Order: sequence, then structure tokens, then C-alpha cells
Amino acid sequence: MEKKKKVVVVGGGTGNFSVLTGLKKYPIDLAAIVSMSDSGGHSGKLRDELGVLPPGDVRACLVALADDEKAEIVRDLFNYRFEHGSQKGANVGNLLLTALSDILGGFDKAVKAAHQLLDLRGRVIPVSLEKAHLLAELTDGTILFGETAIDIPENSRRPPIVRVWLQPKAKTNPEAVKAIREADMIIFGPGDLYTSILPNLCTAGMFEAIKASKAILVGNVNIMTKRGETDGFEVHDFVRVLEGALPRPLTRVVYNTKRMPSPLLSKYKKEGAYPVHVEKPEKNWIGADILSTRGGLARHHSDKIAKVIMSLPGV
Repeated sequence: MEKKKKVVVVGGGTGNFSVLTGLKKYPIDLAAIVSMSDSGGHSGKLRDELGVLPPGDVRACLVALADDEKAEIVRDLFNYRFEHGSQKGANVGNLLLTALSDILGGFDKAVKAAHQLLDLRGRVIPVSLEKAHLLAELTDGTILFGETAIDIPENSRRPPIVRVWLQPKAKTNPEAVKAIREADMIIFGPGDLYTSILPNLCTAGMFEAIKASKAILVGNVNIMTKRGETDGFEVHDFVRVLEGALPRPLTRVVYNTKRMPSPLLSKYKKEGAYPVHVEKPEKNWIGADILSTRGGLARHHSDKIAKVIMSLPGV
């Protein structure tokens, strides 16, 4: 019997969702390594009030990898968010992970228990089990503290980000190190470059784990730029920043070539977001129609992106 290829997706919850949803349909050993520096929304509230690790991104990946038929009601429960009353905005999945962490004595144990509840088609691995905040330095020397401050700029003319780091320096989860070292393919993105993808590469030991791995490295470039993070970025810029945090160049780079409908372009323009273009593709770059506009949002199409990834040499 042929051994399953080991594929690891590195990023945050929302960005990883589409890729994991598509890849779980293939006969591979799939794992998602998830950033743990979220400080906004319900996750941030639980982190501040209870001192727990932020569960939001992990929850999103758990839902993405859940069996679509066997665990439908449990998956919907993990995704449910209250819309009224004193609990407005609270997410049930976040609360369940927090409760399981308290009951079982650790966030890693809570995640493993959720694996069983949701009958996962892969593994979700927190990049670190240590509490840390994300910081960023801008070109004018300004230091931003916390993922929310970096993710949501106060004005539209914020200087570009120079670098991000964790404070205190968090150690990489040993389970994440093992997954990286044994991987046949490591996929970075899609997701917010500075607040979802790079925080994973800031943990102590991650650089060395990737260096020791023989996996092919794949950059999955975002569909749109993001105000305050990647203003004016083209594919080259995403690659430049990502490779700056890696021990070796990306083996393949995947980007979207499908043109977006004008009404959707106008909608995103109001938010300061624009399609990520490419001027002169490199030989190892792969352009394809991987766009989904479902629900009036520009996202990676789960089946299309999974098909492109699974067609790459080495999988």
C-alpha cells in the first residue's frame, strides 16, 4: 500500500479554511499549523478575561476539516455565534475549546478532544502552546502592539510594515516541529501575511524545522491586498516577504489569474483592497483560475485551489 503524502498548511483560521476544505477530500495525511497570536473579537475577549490561548483560528480550521456528513450538527455547533443578548458575538466553538482546555488541563488536549468530536479529516496543530503577543515595526519606527492593532489600521495612510515578532518569544509546539520535519509539502497561506502567516514563522524552532525538512515549499498568494498590511503588493512582494522569513526559497508559487467582476472590484476598492497582480511571473510560479466570488466575497475556491496544489510535482 502506497504511503500517504504528508501535506502541512501554515497560516491562520480564516485564510486556511478554503484550502483545508478542498484538500481534505484527497487521500493525503493533512495537517494545519495555526497561529496563536489572535487578540481580536471573541478570541481576544476570552484571552483577556480568562488568560487562555486564543481559540478562534484553531476553531476555524477544526470546522474546515470536520467530516461534512458524520459530524454536521457538531460542526454547526462549533461555528454558531450568538446574535442577541448579553452573549452577542460569542462563538460556541471558542467557548467549548476554552472549557475543554480547563477540564482536560491544556489547550493541546482540548484540540485533540475536538478532533474526536468533529471526526476530522486531518489534524489541527497550534503553532505554540505559550502565550505571546504579536508586535510590528513600521517604516517610520512606530511599534504596534497586538494582532488587532496591526490588523486594523487607524487610518488609510499608515506606513508599511517592516517586520513582525512575538513578545515574549514563544517556543514552537513540538507536534508542529514534528509535522514540519516529516512533511512532503508545506503550504504557506492564503491569509493575512503579517498577522496570520508570518507569526507562525516567528516561533522559536520553526526556522530550524523548515530548514531540516525535505518538503517542497509552496506559497499560496492572496487574491486581494489588505489595507494597512499589503497595500500595493504584487505577487513578487508576497514572495519577497515570505522568503525573507524562510531558510530557503519557495519551490512553487500559486496565484490567481481570474478577472474579478466589476461590482465586486468596486466594493473592495471602498475598503482599500485591490487584486494582487503579477508583472513578470517566475518559472516556478503557477497562475490559475482559483477565484470564488460566492457570497459577494473574493476568496480562494476550495476545489480549484486543492486541484492545483495536488497537481504539483512531489504530491
